[in-house]
Amino acid sequence: MPREEYVPFVHALAADARAVSDAELTTLFEGSWRERRTAAWLAAVSRRDHFRERLGALLLESEVCCAGGAYRVAPASFGTARDADLLAACLDRYLRRPDLAYDQPTAMGALAYTDSVLHGDRAGRLLQGGGLWRRSRARPTCSAMTASPCVSACAPTAPRSWSPSRTAAASPPSHGPT
Repeated sequence: MPREEYVPFVHALAADARAVSDAELTTLFEGSWRERRTAAWLAAVSRRDHFRERLGALLLESEVCCAGGAYRVAPASFGTARDADLLAACLDRYLRRPDLAYDQPTAMGALAYTDSVLHGDRAGRLLQGGGLWRRSRARPTCSAMTASPCVSACAPTAPRSWSPSRTAAASPPSHGPT
């Protein structure tokens, strides 16, 4: 997205995120993966850190597909030691599960970012030579990602190269069933 479109978009998103009530976010957190992912992003953008423990529980439970990435980004946006602990706990749990490899790069990136903000090193023990990240098969490759049960439900079915600047005949990629 070009900068001249990006800046107004981000400002509008932030205003909309602030306009959503806590009660509405709570309702969204009780929905399916689309509602939960939306709630997590809105909480992150509006810095609603009072949803931290709810997001942490959802992060560790991982009960619906396709929302995990947002559950991992939200704690990074809050940026406290507790958020880093939640992200590290997620990685400790799911790096041991190669069958649940999806979203772990997002979790590692969120933890590394949070570490950089806090001048911490929670990610270090996972990244070192014998750490879980190095030993895990959860570092996804394309084949690991396509093995995810989430792929059929929410992954794009067309290449991500589509953009509005392409020909008028082009259409955006489908994001699976609605």
